[in-house]
Amino acid sequence: MTHQHSSIKMTNGNLVVPDHITIPFITGDGIGPEITEATHRIIGFALSFVYESKRSITWKEVLAGEKAFQETGEWLPQETLDAFAEYLVGIKGPLTTPVGEGVRSLNVALRKELDLYVCLRPVKYFDGINSPVVNPQDIDITIFRENTEDVYTGIEFEANSEKAGAFLNWIKEIFPTEFQKIRFTESVGFGIKPISQAGSERLIRAAVNYAISHKKPIITFVHKGNIMKFTEGSFRNWGYDLVEKEFSEFVYTAKQY
Repeated sequence: MTHQHSSIKMTNGNLVVPDHITIPFITGDGIGPEITEATHRIIGFALSFVYESKRSITWKEVLAGEKAFQETGEWLPQETLDAFAEYLVGIKGPLTTPVGEGVRSLNVALRKELDLYVCLRPVKYFDGINSPVVNPQDIDITIFRENTEDVYTGIEFEANSEKAGAFLNWIKEIFPTEFQKIRFTESVGFGIKPISQAGSERLIRAAVNYAISHKKPIITFVHKGNIMKFTEGSFRNWGYDLVEKEFSEFVYTAKQY
């Protein structure tokens, strides 16, 4: 029996998943093909075990990385971005970041182009796995990391470059007090990390909603606000303000460190 496969849709903020869907995938470089093949087998077995033939996935390969460059001359073709935007859900193997050419990082490019601002990393112990941690069965942490701004913005000036020199002179002229904080003005590189209220709030909102829906008892903001008061510190302050404004009925205590 053949089925009409379609894409996942977003309706009123909720994912609508048909029984038979198409999901794009990037094979990846290096060990990528091995990982991708195993992933397909595992997901296929799980679908068959749970739903038998009632639900299915058609895998649609799209290109990125070395394979894409060899076949198209581009590291990240627009067709790949279009496919992920159309089908909403996709998977990818590990990608090689080209050195000295192409995009700065293919992973970062995918995040920024598709606005994948949440990096969600669950950390949990599975029975039967050796661990050096005391009481590993108690570990159940879900990390939300901002993916599109902060250091992932990718604004850097290489040491001894024309841009670094111009940036250094600009700081010296416009912000002489800050210039005095630079200990070594020879062979110095620069990185800029923008942290915005809008970017912080949407990440924190996603984390809090996740914690509420999954009945997590604690949310911890990780920051370096004692040193970087107007970026990391603002992230913390915006976070506490947001929680008090939008989630006050769920919060019974807020401890600031």
